[in-house]
Amino acid sequence: MIRILLAEDQVMVRQGLKMMIETDEEMKVVGEASNGKEAIDLCEKHVFDVVILDIRMPVMDGIEAAKIIQSRWKPSKILMLTTFDNNEYVMEALKIGVSGYLLKNADTDSLIRSIRSALKGGLSVEDQVAAKVMPLLLHRQEEKNPDPSLNPRERALLTCIGEGLNNHEIAERLGLSVGTVKNNTSQILHKLNLRDRTQLAIYAIRHNLV
Repeated sequence: MIRILLAEDQVMVRQGLKMMIETDEEMKVVGEASNGKEAIDLCEKHVFDVVILDIRMPVMDGIEAAKIIQSRWKPSKILMLTTFDNNEYVMEALKIGVSGYLLKNADTDSLIRSIRSALKGGLSVEDQVAAKVMPLLLHRQEEKNPDPSLNPRERALLTCIGEGLNNHEIAERLGLSVGTVKNNTSQILHKLNLRDRTQLAIYAIRHNLV
């Protein structure tokens, strides 16, 4: 069973998301919170496979909660929820290195697909989110050529990460083992002095590898 923590301050929205998630027989919302502090309190008492956080919540927002959860419980995969009325919140979330960004009006298939992608190490970003955020990233950061120390295989792998593929999908596309994909990803992170897959995906987009 995939154990999920769902943090959303609007009860009706939270219940709707819970019902959608649990249409998948392998998924169960075993923790519910109305703000970031409650989410952290639950993480201290229970183990979750995926944590879904609304970006904007009272007491403690999803951004701050994600930072704390990432630092204390690294195995947890975090997905952020947004209505997308404030680009700055999503820009801040990008820096944290979460596993995906969902719109609250996402359909059931998209929601479940994003959860499974996160569990496999993928990065899931709604098309509407990507369409708004990526131009901002391109505008704010100076364009540079990709690091010349990357070899052709590493550039190909980086392109796949930028497209949001998970390790299994990358392995299939490039004809590699999953273990090799993981090892090469670690090498790329080290070469580029980046922290996680989210930063790799942003790097790929900034440098026109996608």
